[in-house]
Amino acid sequence: MTSFGLIGFPVVQSFSVAYFTSLFEAESLKDFDYRLFPLQDISGLSALVVKNTSLCGLNVTIPHKVSVIPLLQKLDATAAAIGAVNTIAIVRQHNDILLEGYNTDVTGFEQSLLPLLKPRHKRALVLGTGGASKAVAYVLHKNHIPFIFISRNPKNQDQLTYEDISGDLLSAHNIIINTTPLGKFPLTSTFPALPYHLITADHLLYDLNYNPGMTRFLEFGAARGAKVKGGLQMLHLQADASWAIWKNHLRSQLK
Repeated sequence: MTSFGLIGFPVVQSFSVAYFTSLFEAESLKDFDYRLFPLQDISGLSALVVKNTSLCGLNVTIPHKVSVIPLLQKLDATAAAIGAVNTIAIVRQHNDILLEGYNTDVTGFEQSLLPLLKPRHKRALVLGTGGASKAVAYVLHKNHIPFIFISRNPKNQDQLTYEDISGDLLSAHNIIINTTPLGKFPLTSTFPALPYHLITADHLLYDLNYNPGMTRFLEFGAARGAKVKGGLQMLHLQADASWAIWKNHLRSQLK
């Protein structure tokens, strides 16, 4: 058996099992499977990998995208620049286990965001400062889109609070990206505390959450005429990028 999986806490209701199971079936990989590993404390990663000897790769979700980095033996250049990891390749060599970190959130977010942008979309507000926000910031910087982080607990002068969001700020920053878990199952009744009455048809609201497909954040934006986008396409794209990394490692180990 060749296994892959997802670590995070919680990991219930993840799309990943069904997606990768279908992918393995489509490629006639009968001895491949994908599992969920609820891991409340990231310090348990090493024991998990040692115990599950068939594991060849892991996806990483909230809250471990940043805290997992010290446990890895290698980071690819993009993951190192971002400071967050969502994909791990597990390389087993004799008695050694090497964990290599990558970030495919960048691929998924960039490829799903760029087709939505119009000339008026020049600046962004990024809601949240966790691991997912780091990939978003990387993509915005790469594409020359200035942005401001919005946080409940700002850590420096470059971050604003939700109370700081004014009409002028929203008018100047008409891309709004939610990287927080607010609105995600089972928190479906929650949403970022924005002055939604100031949203206009010139705005683009992007939610990294994918379950449900239309979060309250997106519903409020759509009601004001804004363009809205959920995170499902990003999830598919980043999963495909993860699979490409894992397949490349499997080929290398078979040589």
